[in-house]
Amino acid sequence: MSAGGTRVTLIMAGITVLMILLFTADLLLGSTHMNFADVMAALFGQSNPGDEIIVMQFRLPKAITAILAGAAMSVSGLLMQTLFRNPLAGPDVLGVSSGAGLGVALTLLTLTPLFTLPAGSLLAGWGLILAAWAGAGAVMLVIMAVSARMRDIMTVLIVGLLLSSAISAVVSLLQYFSNEAMLRTYVIWTMGNLGNISYPQVRALSLATAAGLVIAFVMVKPLNAMLMGETFSRTVGVKMQRTRIVMLASASILAGSVTAFCGPIAFIGVAVPHIARLLFGTTDHRTLMPGVALCGAVIMLLSDIISNAPGGGHIIPVNTVTSLIGIPVVLWIILGKTGLGRRF
Repeated sequence: MSAGGTRVTLIMAGITVLMILLFTADLLLGSTHMNFADVMAALFGQSNPGDEIIVMQFRLPKAITAILAGAAMSVSGLLMQTLFRNPLAGPDVLGVSSGAGLGVALTLLTLTPLFTLPAGSLLAGWGLILAAWAGAGAVMLVIMAVSARMRDIMTVLIVGLLLSSAISAVVSLLQYFSNEAMLRTYVIWTMGNLGNISYPQVRALSLATAAGLVIAFVMVKPLNAMLMGETFSRTVGVKMQRTRIVMLASASILAGSVTAFCGPIAFIGVAVPHIARLLFGTTDHRTLMPGVALCGAVIMLLSDIISNAPGGGHIIPVNTVTSLIGIPVVLWIILGKTGLGRRF
C-alpha cells in the first residue's frame, strides 16, 4: 500500500473510532445522569424499566438518526457540488431542503387535518417521506433544467435562492390559514429534531438512506469524470443525461428523507464535503464518498450532543447547532481562504 493509501486508511479508521466514541457519548449524556454500566445494562435489557425506556426509546434511536442524517445530508451535498461544479451547492442553498419542507408543510398543514391514518399503517410511516421526496425532486428538476440552459454557476445559485424564497412564501400562506395545533407541529418540525423519531420511522429512514447511498456509491466513476468537465466525461463514455438523472434521484432521496423526519438540517450538506476534502487532501470520490459520509455522521453526533448540553430537560434545536458549525466553513469557502472553489 502506498504512503497516500496508508494515510487515507488511518484517517478513515480515526474518524470511525471518533464516530463510535461520540455515539457512545450520545447514549451517556442527557438530562438524566447515566454511567456506562447503566447504559450497557439498558441495551441488554438488564436494567430497571426507567433506564431502559430512556436508552432504548429515546437515546438510541436519536443517536442512530444522527448518523443516518449526517451521512445522508453530507453525501447529498457532495453529489450536488460535483453535479453543478459549484462549491456552494447543497440541499439547503439550492432549495432542495425547502422543496422537501414544502411537501411536509402541505401534508401537515392541509392534508393531516382532513383525514387521520391508522397509527400502524404503512402510509402513516411513509406519508411524510413521500411528500418530502416529491418536493425535493420537483425543486431539483427545476434546478437541473436551469443548469442545462445556463452554464453560469451563479445563475443556478440565484435560481435556487429564488425558489427557496418562493417556497417560503407559499409555506407562510399555509401557516396563516392553518389551525393552531397543526401550526405548532410544523413550527417545531422546522427547528430540526433528532429525538422525536420512533423505531418504525428509523427503519424507514434507514431504508431510504441506504438506497440513496448505494446509488451514490455506484456513481463514483462518473463523478470523478465529471470533475474534468462535461466534454471529458462524454469522451470516456459517461452518458451525461442518465448520470444527471441518477444523481438527481440519489440527492433527492437523501435530502428529502432526512428533511421529512428530522426537519431542515442546515449547512451540513454544504460544509461537510469541504471539511472532508481538506482532511483527506483529495477530490477523488472513491475516498471522498465514504469519507464524507463518516464526517457527516461525526458532525451530526457532535451537534446532537451539543444540543443537549444545557441539560435540565432543555434542548437547543439541532438546526441552530449545525448552522453555527457550518456557517464559518461556508464563509471560509466564499472568502477563498482554502482555494477549494478553484477545484470545481
